[in-house]
Amino acid sequence: MKKIEAVIKPFKLDDVKDGLSGLGVQGLTVSEVKGFGRQRGHREIYRGAEYQVDFVSKIKIEVVVASDLVPDAVEVIKEKAWTGQIGDGKIFIFPVEEVIRIRTGEIGEEAI
Repeated sequence: MKKIEAVIKPFKLDDVKDGLSGLGVQGLTVSEVKGFGRQRGHREIYRGAEYQVDFVSKIKIEVVVASDLVPDAVEVIKEKAWTGQIGDGKIFIFPVEEVIRIRTGEIGEEAI
């Protein structure tokens, strides 16, 4: 099993969620996050005053999938989150040692 974390642009969330659902992914966790990468934020104008926004709003998606589903899930995220502009995001993949469903006590892939 692997955990996939993707940091994407907020307006791409529905496309990514729908794409993962089409693969059979049954659940995911979504968090609103802020950060910066190479963009280093951006400048905005508010009431005539220009100011620097250091942290850009993003969405972080976390999903745990069977190892054999990882390449397909990553491809869906890449395809659906892509805009071709700076700040499209990143995908991180981590090994998952064990999963336990609290309600039923199921262990491993059955608990996903």
